[in-house]
Amino acid sequence: MRNPPAVLIYDWDNTLVDGWAGVAAALNAAFAAFALPPWTADQTKRRVRESLRESFPKIFGAEWQRARDLFYAALAAQHLDHVTPMPGAIDALAAGSYLPQAVVSNKTGQFLRAEVAHLGWASHFRAVVGAGDASADKPDPAPILLALEKMGSAPGPNVWYLGDTALDMQTARAAGITAALVGDAEHDGGAEHAAPDIHFAGAHELAAALRDYAASSSSAGPKNS
Repeated sequence: MRNPPAVLIYDWDNTLVDGWAGVAAALNAAFAAFALPPWTADQTKRRVRESLRESFPKIFGAEWQRARDLFYAALAAQHLDHVTPMPGAIDALAAGSYLPQAVVSNKTGQFLRAEVAHLGWASHFRAVVGAGDASADKPDPAPILLALEKMGSAPGPNVWYLGDTALDMQTARAAGITAALVGDAEHDGGAEHAAPDIHFAGAHELAAALRDYAASSSSAGPKNS
């Protein structure tokens, strides 16, 4: 396996969890106040890439902060009702538990950490970094570098960033770490567009690879003659 991992950093939405219904509902609360058409959960998954502080000024213009407050209020009221693990996510986290693990997401930090706690996953992660926690958000490498600092690790090819979009792969490359795609990226132009260093068809396949690597690592120690 090329660049076997020593550190695993995961994206959140559509990598470890499906929370798009909650995000769509909150966006639509803001859209309604500005007489903008609503988005379905699928449209939200296909369109949302940047963090709020990057995307809302483009959508709402000078009143983006009012839209932000409406979005946050609606998200706080219901996002935990919608967040569920992606297929294979629990398996992947268990398989990777022999390594330091973290989350870096463009979901606002307070909501990200609430979802991690809601799922009972806090013990899996040495760092949970969301939008607004670092000096800039993805695709800037700042949140990856902040997570590594919190973990006491340095960037390098043995650090994997596991995500589902081309933006995630761009972020990994900017941080000087391995870009690992999970899923087919069909909602984002496909795997070829994402151009990952490593590609897993889904989280179950990732889990199998991590178990294989753990087994090979444990059997590679010095042997008595």
